[in-house]
Amino acid sequence: MTAVRRMLAGVRRYPTVAVSLFIIILLIGISIYAMISLPLSEAIAKWNGSAAMWRYTPQCVPPTWTNLFRRENLPETIIVRTGDFETTAEGLRETTRRETTLLSFDYETVRFPSEAKIFYNIDYATKVPLVTLTWIKPDGSEIRLSHGTAPGGESRAELDLNEAFGEPLGVGSGTDPGFAVGDSETRAQKGTYYLRIEALVFETEGFSLDGQIVLYGGVYGMAGTDFRRRDLSIGLLWGTPIALMFGLIAATGTTLFAFIVAAIGAWYGGWLDATIQRLTEVSMMIPFLPTILMVGWFYSNDMWVLLGFIIGFSLFSGPLKSYRAMFLQAKQSQYIEAARAYGASNMRIIFRYLIPHMAPAILPRLIMGVPLFVFLEASLAVLGIADPDLPTWGKILSEAHTALYMGYYHWVLEPAFMLLLTGLSFSMLGYTLDRIFNPRLRNT
Repeated sequence: MTAVRRMLAGVRRYPTVAVSLFIIILLIGISIYAMISLPLSEAIAKWNGSAAMWRYTPQCVPPTWTNLFRRENLPETIIVRTGDFETTAEGLRETTRRETTLLSFDYETVRFPSEAKIFYNIDYATKVPLVTLTWIKPDGSEIRLSHGTAPGGESRAELDLNEAFGEPLGVGSGTDPGFAVGDSETRAQKGTYYLRIEALVFETEGFSLDGQIVLYGGVYGMAGTDFRRRDLSIGLLWGTPIALMFGLIAATGTTLFAFIVAAIGAWYGGWLDATIQRLTEVSMMIPFLPTILMVGWFYSNDMWVLLGFIIGFSLFSGPLKSYRAMFLQAKQSQYIEAARAYGASNMRIIFRYLIPHMAPAILPRLIMGVPLFVFLEASLAVLGIADPDLPTWGKILSEAHTALYMGYYHWVLEPAFMLLLTGLSFSMLGYTLDRIFNPRLRNT
């Protein structure tokens, strides 16, 4: 109780504790939100899904909130579907008719879309229909995008408007692209655009056409997208509980084990203590990171396997010697002598008197160990040693190795910010608790 009261009194003296606790609670809240709103199985399925799953999201665009810092907002993605519009049919012959669908959408920005595509499914019985796609701009000018027979029955086709317009979107050099104002290379034409789909059908039954216009925006969601069009918010959200779990389990396991082993060795001394010290010295000489890399490359990169090896490799580490020195000093204390005098057993003295009395000293080390293991997991992922299924901050960074050179700053800065926020919160809390519990630092 004395240690608890001392800690609470210290919290009032150091405002950084409140700040760090607020950040940690925020990270825990994000973790809970991720697990409730998006179950892990669904997150893994989306993160590792095929290209078709993300076909309607733009590629490598920043988050939507970045528009707050721009003079002219980047457009958001617009999806127009044929099912939202009426189709008119005109009979030409007994078994021939022309079906026309006129899709429309309003475009209210002078910034060009990052991409524009048309997806459509055509189903017919035996006779191949003739399909014509015509793009109509707000000024009334028309561009024929395609004209000819449709691909095989019940097929999915894709038309890239960059190729259909004959040049990149919004670049005028003698032709009339789909969005540019005349020959302007910098401004898109505002107004209502149309896509006219005309199908010449040569059979009375069995024909259907379903299509979408997708104008990919320059921004997307709360976190933007990567080169696979994936929503980065999935990796950022689920990276939080994975990072906290990895760091807490590894820090708690290694710290508690080293603390208990140091107490046992310091109390019994002799050959047992000497054996523990030699194991610690051998462990300190073995290079840690290359050994973990070899485990990941030659054995398994499963997160739980790596976590087990990391904990096992860190059991006999440098802090164990520091704990041993603390216990050797506490071993000579009067309350230990009193426990011996009334006949307490060795295990009772170790676990009821020695360890509880020194426990507050390991709390700062345990908390400061969390960001070390969080950064270790991210570093291993950047080096290619990571669970292939789990979405983590490190995997986002590993796939963004060329993002800075290409101007996709959000792709790197967002996971890096989450890592720094986690490290800062636990480090501030750990250093402050160290000042509270360490008499030498208490008055500095």
